[in-house]
Parts: sequence; structure tokens; C-alpha cells
Amino acid sequence: MKSVVYRETGGPEVLQVVDREVPDPGPAEVRVRLAVAGVNPTDWKSRRGGGLSAVDGDVVPGQDGAGTVDALGPGVEGLAVGDRVWVHLAQHQRPTGTAQQVTVLPAERVVPLPEGVSFDVGASLGVPAITAHRALTVAEDLPARLAPGSLAGRTVLVAGGAGAVGHAAVQLARWAGATVVTTVSSDAKAALARAAGAHHVVDYREQDVPAAVREVAPDGVDLVVEVAPAANLEHDLAVLRPRGTVAVYANDGGHVVSLDVRAGMVTNLRLQFVLLYTVGQDALDAAVQDVTAALRDGALPVGEEHGLPLHRFPLERTADAHAAVEAGAVGKVLVDVG
Repeated sequence: MKSVVYRETGGPEVLQVVDREVPDPGPAEVRVRLAVAGVNPTDWKSRRGGGLSAVDGDVVPGQDGAGTVDALGPGVEGLAVGDRVWVHLAQHQRPTGTAQQVTVLPAERVVPLPEGVSFDVGASLGVPAITAHRALTVAEDLPARLAPGSLAGRTVLVAGGAGAVGHAAVQLARWAGATVVTTVSSDAKAALARAAGAHHVVDYREQDVPAAVREVAPDGVDLVVEVAPAANLEHDLAVLRPRGTVAVYANDGGHVVSLDVRAGMVTNLRLQFVLLYTVGQDALDAAVQDVTAALRDGALPVGEEHGLPLHRFPLERTADAHAAVEAGAVGKVLVDVG
């Protein structure tokens, strides 16, 4: 099979295409023949040496993908050869991710795709959708699970609604019944956020963000899904209702946050950090179940008409796919594997 590997950290040029033997699944493992793989910022950050583990031998990047079950290891239940599936955390604590034609991973990281859901959608889930689910379910006064109506009467502010996680957060919050406000930096991104389902869009380069958000939610928003806390926390504090939560899943625009302690105390602020790799299995299981329910309802479509443009690369150009994500491509970068 064809695999993309790196043997040292560095830029996209460290990625190379090699031939490898098709692996056999062990106990409680599943082998998946991949059709499409998703590329996330975490992939290039790990490739550059920012991951949670050191490089030891060949590393196949890629956490997300979709394809068909090819073989089952001993003890696997609930899946069958030929099932269409999406996978997540394929490379977490493992050297073999989704930038290859066939991959083996633990059964709990392999999820059946509902009928009619494309491989493109499946490969676009994983990191973005599970991160978004976690961010939407950590608030003190909000439900810990998402379902139609679970966020009815609530207002959610999604910072950066045109990004992959922001897009998933808009879609999931809308599916759950929330009023969704999002911030963007251009008219083009505003169009994408509206296509994803945002009710209200604020251009933070042209508008007074707190004033615009307070027009929509005079009593404050219940939750902020935050991509750039260093730049936005002051605004977040200005629009949160008492006992509101800021769920931080990235550090775009700065690594250090300055916090007005008094303002945080007045609102009983909850500042919740979110990292997919350490949320724990219970949170992952809850996200997978709720995301699957949203898929059945058709709530997580992709493509420009749904607010998430797709940028495609063949497996042999995985280095270019990484470079596109690293350069800030707007939308979802996919690699056609099969």
C-alpha cells in the first residue's frame, strides 16, 4: 500500500510517499481501507515537532478519515467488513494515521457512517466536530449532551465561524436549537458562516463586537466558543451573561491571555480549555454519539454551499495539503486516498 511518512520533524518537505506492507489488526482493532482523509492544523504542528510524542521511526500523519472496514481483529463487535465508517484520533499515541491507503486503529475510534452520508463529510468530522461538541457541552448551566432542542432559548457566540471547528460549532449549535452568533473578518467569510447556519454574523474588523452581540443578546450570551482568547477575551467578558462560559480550543493570535480578574468574578466566569487528546473517553463517546445523531438529521453537510469549501489533493500531494492548512486555507483540506 501507499503511505505518506515522515522520519524527522520539519516542514512539508519531510513528508515522503513510500510502499508499506498492509498491517493486520490485533485484538480490539479494526483495519480500514480509506477513501478520504482530513487534514487539520494539529497534523502540521505535530510534523513540525509540536506534538505530544517524539518521532520514533516512520510516522504516518492524519487523525481523521473515512472509508470501508477491511478486516476485524479478535473481539471487535458492532462492526462488519464492508461497513462505511469515519475514524478519529487515528494517529493519537500511534505512529499510523490516515495519510495512507489502509490504516489500523482501535475499534472505539471507528464509527459507522449513517446511510447517505458521504466520505467527504466523514473525513471532515473527527478533530473539528468532536472539538466543537466538547466546547458546546462544558458550560455550567447548559446540557452536557447535544440533541434537537437541547440549547433552545440559549445564545452561543462562535468566534471565527468560517474555520473548520467554528463551522462545526455553528452547525451543531444550530441543530441543538441555539441562537448562533459568529464573528468573521470579511464579507466572504460572513457568507460562509451564514451558509453554515449562523443567525447573526459580526465582522470584527468593521463592527463594535460587544455592541453588535448585545443587540442580539441584551442579557448576554450563554457560551463563547473561542479560537483566539488573547485577542478576544476582553470582548467575551463584555458579552457573557452571569455564569457564562468561554470554551477555548485554540490560541490563534497569541499564546498569553490577560484576564481582568474583577470582571471575571462579577460574571462568575468559567474559562474552560479544550484539547481533544486529553478530554477522556467518556467525552469522546458522548461526542461520537451526538455527532452521529446530527449526521442522521443531515445537520453536518460540507462544501461551499454549506459554509465549508473543500480543497482536494491526491495522496501523492499530501505535503501540499499540509502546506495549504499551514497557510490558513479557508475551508476543509481533504486528501483523496482511495
